Amino acid sequence: CHMDTGRWSVPLRVESVHEGGGDFTLTADGATRAALAREAGVIAFPSVEAKFHVEPYRRNGLRVTGTVTATVRQTCVVTMDEIEGAISEPIEITSDLSADDRPLSGEEDRHPDDPEPPEPLAGDSIDLGAIATEFLLLGVDPYPRKAGVVFDAPAPASDENPFAALAALKNKSAKP
Repeated sequence: CHMDTGRWSVPLRVESVHEGGGDFTLTADGATRAALAREAGVIAFPSVEAKFHVEPYRRNGLRVTGTVTATVRQTCVVTMDEIEGAISEPIEITSDLSADDRPLSGEEDRHPDDPEPPEPLAGDSIDLGAIATEFLLLGVDPYPRKAGVVFDAPAPASDENPFAALAALKNKSAKP
């Protein structure tokens, strides 16, 4: 696993995946976890691991399933304390070299129950590191809270309805 221009990059060539498919486990090293934490806007990722099963899909594609798991350190949005949480995101995508050759149909032509169309492959490989990163970032809670902490909104300064106050001002200004 190495970083390429600040990204977790682990390319896998389509032709290297045999008929029965293969299993791959990626474990992010310290530099990769630090870069991922910067990208996600979190304090740190003490651990990040992705497990994939990759198998041929159609004639020129791949189907990737698996899970990305991580430990994440974030700041509680209520107490501002550092908290630690777990991420576990399922991964399921299909990519197809021949997807570029097919005419693009409009999204409105698809039935909502239809499976997502395969993503076109760029070149002759997929990047397992980029896939892991994409799903990891989906799993980061944008509003992390310490267990048991509830946000209490401040009580209004008075019992007066703010809309009633606006209506009274409007009525005053409307009179000559």
